[in-house]
Amino acid sequence: MTTPPRHEPESPRDLVGIGIGPCNLSLAALAHPLAELDAVFYEQRPGFEWHPGLLIEDATVQVPFLADLVTLADPTSPWSFLNYLRTRERLFPFYFGERFHMRRAEYDAYCRWVSRHLPGLRFGHQVDAVRWNPERDVFEVDFTQLDADGEAEALGRTYTRNIVLGVGTVPYVPDPLKPLVEAPGVPVVHAADYLDHRAALLAAGHVTVVGSGQSGAEIFLDLLRHRPAGREKLHWIGRTEAFAPMEYSKLGLEHFTPDHTRYFHALAEPVRDRLVAAQWQLHKGVDAGTLAAIHDELYRRTLDGGWPDAVLTPGVRVRTAGRIAATRVELHLEHVQQGSRSRLATDAVVLATGYRERPLDHILAGLDPYLRRDSKERPRIDEEFRFVLDPSVTGSLYAQNAELHTHGVGTPDLGLAAWRSASILNSLTGKEPYPLPARTAFTTFGLDEPGSRVPTAREGKRLTPLAD
Repeated sequence: MTTPPRHEPESPRDLVGIGIGPCNLSLAALAHPLAELDAVFYEQRPGFEWHPGLLIEDATVQVPFLADLVTLADPTSPWSFLNYLRTRERLFPFYFGERFHMRRAEYDAYCRWVSRHLPGLRFGHQVDAVRWNPERDVFEVDFTQLDADGEAEALGRTYTRNIVLGVGTVPYVPDPLKPLVEAPGVPVVHAADYLDHRAALLAAGHVTVVGSGQSGAEIFLDLLRHRPAGREKLHWIGRTEAFAPMEYSKLGLEHFTPDHTRYFHALAEPVRDRLVAAQWQLHKGVDAGTLAAIHDELYRRTLDGGWPDAVLTPGVRVRTAGRIAATRVELHLEHVQQGSRSRLATDAVVLATGYRERPLDHILAGLDPYLRRDSKERPRIDEEFRFVLDPSVTGSLYAQNAELHTHGVGTPDLGLAAWRSASILNSLTGKEPYPLPARTAFTTFGLDEPGSRVPTAREGKRLTPLAD
């Protein structure tokens, strides 16, 4: 491009958000009423979308509707889910529907409604680099403005005192399966793209779903419901030792509170790493209702005698994989408990193998000399969600959904998004535009919990006796 970079306001902004997923959309919604805050958010996609390949009919979000973008920080916000329903004249149907968990497609529609009405959101803007300018004491953010086809249209730069990274996650494909995804022919797709390939998968002779989490369960159920009885030809395998239900007891859910987040952050790094691996069932299990629906569908297919042609085997890992001619795939499997090995030939594969935090090395390359890292070269992030930087950097760089290693299993949970956004805004402004609760869980996670976190009981108002 021959045109010079377009500079946004020369005076530095207060905040630049990079990425517009649910986390930064929550931050933008809560920042909106703070008139003194000059904020802008960049996203390279042309508009908001939330896992479009997994908006399967009737699939629900696994947190209550109160875990919208704002309510758990500000129930009076105009950007709440209930206000979205009100503007759509759907409050009464929602009320009579008695649904505590919204459908996933409805959550996506709600977020798109917020994104269309909030100012300060710049879609079609790809952030290319972030640097610290020590002479001006500001961050420099270079971006490329994209046209409707995703092609570069113009270059730009803006200056800011603070940055919030909310670039989300990317689909994860295990190494043994990467050659299959990258080669043409047999449909081997990640769950993130399921709906785009659903017709081809339903037409395939035999389909294998790899992954025993919620996405794998939902996709297996959807395929099962739409394939003929007795000719299902489905395999569902996963590495976990059982198709395990997600921990959803009321006290178990207290691991997704600010109390547990603070407790987790204060632990030693090796302990935190062990806990993240050990607590997988808190956020990687399957909703009990989905497991029940799978069993009901399988049972329904036994009413006329016989068993459905579906194999469900947990505790299995894929060692290697290859193509058979140009039309089939062969998976080389190992059973973890038995130590036995076998081969499975299939016509299509869905990889419900989850997501990983998007690598930050490229976008933060210009800040690398200032970043402080832990023993595993991961960025250190303090209790207020700030990257720990060299003291010479006077601005703050905040993390959204990139702090699993420092803040625990609640990091990707939508129920903590509004609280984290409010915490960031409180830290960034040096004020308290969003008063947050001192205590959020009945569970005391450690022996040295500070007593000041327990709110004192409110004393009832004394009444003045009436005179006779």
